Formats: sequence, C-alpha cells, structure tokens
Amino acid sequence: MSQLAVFKEQSPTQAVLNTNEQAVISSELSKVGVRFEQWQTTTEITTDMTQDDILSAYQADIKRLQTEGGYQTVDVISLAKGNPSASQLRAKFLFEHTHSEDEVRFFVKGQGLFCLHINAFVYQVLCQQGDLISVPMNTPHWFDMGSDPEFTAIRLFNNEQGWVAKSTESNIAERFPLLD
Repeated sequence: MSQLAVFKEQSPTQAVLNTNEQAVISSELSKVGVRFEQWQTTTEITTDMTQDDILSAYQADIKRLQTEGGYQTVDVISLAKGNPSASQLRAKFLFEHTHSEDEVRFFVKGQGLFCLHINAFVYQVLCQQGDLISVPMNTPHWFDMGSDPEFTAIRLFNNEQGWVAKSTESNIAERFPLLD
C-alpha cells in the first residue's frame, strides 16, 4: 500500500503526517508540485513479459504523459530479488541530488521510496505497484530501493541521456529512515 510520511527536516524520527490514503497522498504532494497517480491496466503483468509488452499494457497513460510533458524517451527498469549488485545499486541513489528534468516513474511491480526535500520538510513517498510519481526538475531528493530490492518501473525522460543526477553535497539523506 502506498504511503506518505512528512517530516520537518530537523526531526527525522517524528512524522508530522503519516498516511496511506491515496487521496490525501495526491493532495499533499500536489501542494508542493509533485504529481502522484494510480494507474490500472487490464493486462496481467507477468515475469516473462518483455519491455515492449509492459509498455504496451500502459500505452494510453504513457502517451498522455508524453503529450503533457514532452517526454522523448521511455524505458523499463527491472531489478529482481537476490541481485548480487543490490547494495551497489542502492548506494547509487541514496544521496540527495537534483535533475535538470522531471523524474517520472511508474511502478509496475514492487516498491521504492522517494524522499523529497522541499522547503523545510522531507516527504517520504513509498511507491508501490500502480503508483506514478513525477518529481519536478531541480527538486532535491533521494531514492531507496531497499536492501533486497524487487521492482519494475517505467521511466520517462525529456532527454536521450536518461538518468543524470547532480549532487546537492548535503548529507540529509543519511539522517532519515530507509526501507528495510
């Protein structure tokens, strides 16, 4: 189940809001410019599906986002439980950074924790199967996939280089809770 926990940046152990109600999550994130939606598909997503199969299952929503946001590149990233490189992959995203474009992710399977540092607050958004999040460009954030990650996500980009991060040089990500 999706979840939103909001913390004051100086109080990483005491949430000022903690909810799993989709309408509240969408509303609270919308107030700070973050898009959060839940998508449905009539196609059962299975482990033997190809990237093209997955993209076809969500084609209408993907096209809508491409039209609205001008996204040029769409791909699927997948990570299976027990991956021997999991700790190195996890560390790649566990530092506060920004992007020169929106970071758009739709979780087809599994979960991931987006931590957004906006104004004096940290918004921790646990995204699970069916969740779309769009983090606006230049928003400081980090991402945690957990210690034994398992997820499949559709990614949309405005550039052909894909994921390019610029570190904020802050250590804030080290002070907030992570996924188990």
